[in-house]
Amino acid sequence: MDISDWRKKIDELDRQIVTLVSERARAAQAIGRLKRATDLPVYEPNREKVIFENIRGFNPGPLPDSALVQVYERIIDVMRALQRDERLAAEKASPQSDPDLTN
Repeated sequence: MDISDWRKKIDELDRQIVTLVSERARAAQAIGRLKRATDLPVYEPNREKVIFENIRGFNPGPLPDSALVQVYERIIDVMRALQRDERLAAEKASPQSDPDLTN
């Protein structure tokens, strides 16, 4: 394969990665709604440790585990921000109980 072929391959892989990251984001949104409904925190450090352990176990290389963890740290940061943003939007949209309105 020449450089053009490799670039086409990378473009196709990027498309697949975007599709999978979008699917992961939809899953994170669903989890965020469940967390909100059950009053669980957005940030769960123990769950993140499990994710990092999992990706280290799945990693076939050539990226070292530390580099792959860095990629996932960023993905998780973005997903956590998505959950926070949705939580804030839901809180703003729902009427809060105001003691003056119930009297």
